[in-house]
Amino acid sequence: MSVEGEGESARVKEIAEHPFGNPTFTGRSWPLADVRILAPILATKVIAVGRNYAAHAAEFGSDVPDEPMIFLKPNTSIVGPGAPIVIPPSTSLVHHEAELAVVIGRPCKDVPAAKAREAILGYTIANDVSARDHQRTDGQWGRAKGYDTFCPLGPWIETDIDASDLEISSEVDGQIRQRSRTSKMVHDIPKLVEWISGVMTLLPGDIILTGTPEGVGPIEPGNTVSITVEGIGTLTNPVVAKGS
Repeated sequence: MSVEGEGESARVKEIAEHPFGNPTFTGRSWPLADVRILAPILATKVIAVGRNYAAHAAEFGSDVPDEPMIFLKPNTSIVGPGAPIVIPPSTSLVHHEAELAVVIGRPCKDVPAAKAREAILGYTIANDVSARDHQRTDGQWGRAKGYDTFCPLGPWIETDIDASDLEISSEVDGQIRQRSRTSKMVHDIPKLVEWISGVMTLLPGDIILTGTPEGVGPIEPGNTVSITVEGIGTLTNPVVAKGS
């Protein structure tokens, strides 16, 4: 699907196959208000970057790494706008993390930073939901970051934007928790694409989560989390307990 227009005039146009390259449209369209929005992509893999904002590293008493520090989230953790973030009973401390997400547009390997934009389809919004207690006790972050519903994405992929200096913020029940700019990343987007593609082949639809600014905090069942990135929109998800 492709979204065109703004406000009440926004419409969703149907794409015949996939959004990569030059998409073919079927000619069918609907008002955006009448469409249920799902996650904009189901990635083969989600590569997340830790401690990529110095102030966030500092709030946890951590050093900023000289090179990007990456970890993987399973694609089964992806949910779309409005879908609930489900808190499992095994954790007692879950945090939100507002992030700009990079969507890869073509198969690529060893991409120079200067050509990184050629490999990018566009950008969306992510919430890198994290079980802090598991993160601290396990050492490895797979469980803490990998629960089902722990990677909300959306509301759509913005393909025409300069993502180097955008405001990013998060709110919980209408209260601001995070507010920063993507220009404060330690490792910028071209550097991340270069470094990650030097480690692993990136495929169309793969997601790079670029890190979160300071201000992360707990979320609990009954909360509503909204993450906004300038020029893209807002991703909102309620929080529920598993089994409720």
